[in-house]
Amino acid sequence: MDLGIAGRKAIVCASSRGLGKACARALAEAGCEVVINGLDAKRLEATAAEIAGATGAKVIPVAGDVAAADGQKALLAACPAPDILINNNAGPPLRDFRELTRQQMVDGVIANMIVAIELIQKVIEPMRARKFGRIVNITSGSVKMPLAGLDLSSGARAGLTAFLAGVARTVAADNVTINHMLPGAFDTDRLRSTLKKAAEQKGVSLEEAAKARAATVPARRFGNPAEFGAACAFLCSTHAGYITGQNLLIDGGTFNGAF
Repeated sequence: MDLGIAGRKAIVCASSRGLGKACARALAEAGCEVVINGLDAKRLEATAAEIAGATGAKVIPVAGDVAAADGQKALLAACPAPDILINNNAGPPLRDFRELTRQQMVDGVIANMIVAIELIQKVIEPMRARKFGRIVNITSGSVKMPLAGLDLSSGARAGLTAFLAGVARTVAADNVTINHMLPGAFDTDRLRSTLKKAAEQKGVSLEEAAKARAATVPARRFGNPAEFGAACAFLCSTHAGYITGQNLLIDGGTFNGAF
């Protein structure tokens, strides 16, 4: 399917690896010029070269922290008028809510709610003026199915979801859409790190821990990041202009609900 976005310019936050990288690659495959971002400049350069080599697209690496004003400024300097914005940022680590300090809670809300809002504030009016804009926020399946220990991540991301629910309806008439993607267990570095800790705690092998975790997913496997990237690219396409304010849960059927 031709997604109709060849030549469009995209910013994909936190995209040197994992789901962000998969989204950046899918957009590059669709013909977009993509600005990618991450903290590790060396890894970011390697990712840019990999995606550009595989797709022939122009890929611009911008190292920096999107939670910082300088990081946001650098992104928009590289792409002053993006047609597509993919908000993504690492979540806080597993931690009992009783152990959270005030500063840790503030930092979590900044990273997983405020940063996305700040970037949307900066890009949305030019999108409206051009009558095209696609904003996708990568949140988490825990927004719909909270997990103990990830309370801060779940709360901040749910806050972002509610905040933008109203905003999405105010810009829809200008062909600007705002949607959320809620991943479940995908085969990423983050999941492997979590599985490694689980294996150590239970005194089992990493393979055993992975097998046990996959067994909890109705699909009986972990998601492939490329699947996630393809879904993201579709939400950014010309065909998805009538989809806005929605939460796309991609979790292999883990969330046991009809709505």
